[in-house]
Amino acid sequence: MDHQKVTFKNRYGITLAADVYLPKDRGNKKLAALVISGPFGAVKEQASGLYAQTLAERGFVTLAFDPSYTGESSGEPRNIASPDINTEDFMAAVDFIGLQPYVDRERIGVIGICGMGGIALNAVAVDKRVKAVVASTMYDMSRVMSKGYNDSVTPEQREQALEKMSLQRWEDAANGKPAYQPAYNKLKGGEAQFLVDYADYYMTKRGYHPRAVNSGNSWSVTTPMAFMNFPLMTYIKEISPRPILFIHGEKAHSLYFSKTAYEAANQPKRASDC
Repeated sequence: MDHQKVTFKNRYGITLAADVYLPKDRGNKKLAALVISGPFGAVKEQASGLYAQTLAERGFVTLAFDPSYTGESSGEPRNIASPDINTEDFMAAVDFIGLQPYVDRERIGVIGICGMGGIALNAVAVDKRVKAVVASTMYDMSRVMSKGYNDSVTPEQREQALEKMSLQRWEDAANGKPAYQPAYNKLKGGEAQFLVDYADYYMTKRGYHPRAVNSGNSWSVTTPMAFMNFPLMTYIKEISPRPILFIHGEKAHSLYFSKTAYEAANQPKRASDC
């Protein structure tokens, strides 16, 4: 395959960095294209890049990008996230790839991995140019930030979290920069298996990348605020009649996100528990 490093702007003026992969024997025909991002806090040199390379080997034009404020993409301050801006990032990637002369605009799909899966669904619900979407091991980041894992956060705990982050904004404003959460870079023992697996990928040579939030860096303390009143799955039904594929491990701790989204979506849809 052929590889190109590219940049393009989203509608907020943020420059996104991406890797484009092209099938080797593509000839002069226009090809189907896939826009890929995720997991949440990862960079394009990690899982999304692997997806992109593998699918380019199977004949697709692929683009893996770093979301705004992360990786090689621009935006200040660093390592913050926004459900609105990250939704726009997917649509800006569709803009870019659809302008390439070797891409068939009528065959553009989106793949969102992990926490970018829910954001991909949100983008495709409104961007009717996209003909199909895959949510791979998806998280609904608005749900998990609002309600915790398995919806375990009580209304009182939510109120306390919002109060704490609201006060943090005073400190950030006074300091002229955001405070950051403690970096998750060392296991202390007794962690849930999914956290052990997380560290085994992001903090070892298998998956470590210095630009990734997940590889020993951290999000700003106030990043969850924007997600806590932005329900990403509100308009999932409007993806229909375009197909959705949900891929999730049957023993994954996060499987319930895919099950809820699958139940909410209209046909055509398919769930693959692997």
